[in-house]
Amino acid sequence: MENIILIGGGGHCKSCIDVIEQEGKYKIAGIIDKNDSIGSKVLGYEVIGCDDDLIELSKKYKAACITVGQIKSSALRMRLFKLAKDAGFELPTIISPRAYVSKHAKVDEGTIIMHDVIVNADVKIGKNCIINTKALIEHDVHVGDNCHISTGAILNGGVVVKANTFYGSNTTSKEYVEVEGFVKAGSVVK
Repeated sequence: MENIILIGGGGHCKSCIDVIEQEGKYKIAGIIDKNDSIGSKVLGYEVIGCDDDLIELSKKYKAACITVGQIKSSALRMRLFKLAKDAGFELPTIISPRAYVSKHAKVDEGTIIMHDVIVNADVKIGKNCIINTKALIEHDVHVGDNCHISTGAILNGGVVVKANTFYGSNTTSKEYVEVEGFVKAGSVVK
């Protein structure tokens, strides 16, 4: 089993740990977080370094996952993704075994598909996205890079979600609309 480093040790990291453990493809080697967190643990996994240690850690470990959440802005996830790539890490796609992803869908690098997500046929999901628990992404949807599709969200057929969008929990879209920016929880997008 290949080792993986998690970048970010907050609440979203805990959810990612659960998905990675369930998927069973990677062994979590440690977590990268703030300097003052080094030595502490998140769900039993040690914080082994900070952002400044990524280049050195890339000599020992090949894979990394961005485990920082995204609400108001995608800027931190984007910065960490670039830092990890520049350090030489591979950022695999992580898919919960409790999710359904159509064989006709494409999910790009660094994206995590959480528990109970459904991704239907001819969907394209970009890099460095969070597709959170119980989201439904219907046929022909295109999700740009660095997006967070939140818990229980519904994207109906043919929707285009522009890069860097936050799409709030329990938000539902009409089919074939474009979505961008910050969409608050419980919205209806027409």
